[in-house]
This record gives sequence, C-alpha cells and structure tokens, in this order.
Amino acid sequence: MKTPVALVTATLTAAILLAVTFLIATGTRGEGALPPAGTPARTVPTSPASK
Repeated sequence: MKTPVALVTATLTAAILLAVTFLIATGTRGEGALPPAGTPARTVPTSPASK
C-alpha cells in the first residue's frame, strides 16, 4: 500500500515544482526584459503634446 502513496506523492511534487518553475519564468518577463530573438522591435508611439 505504500507504493501507490509514494507514487502519487512523487507525481504531485514534480507537478508542483514544474508549475512553480513556469510561474517564475513567466513572472520574470517584465517591461525590462529583452524580446525573444527574431521578434521585431516594438516602437512606442509618442503623443503630439510631447513635440
């Protein structure tokens, strides 16, 4: 009976660690992050009032 419990525990632990890894990876992609290679650069439109 210990084998199924250990298997479920190991699977849930791996799933939680994978989810945390993805959350950290997506959370670090902020405004200051570089775009992925091959992505065209985005330009920010300026308002007419700033001229």
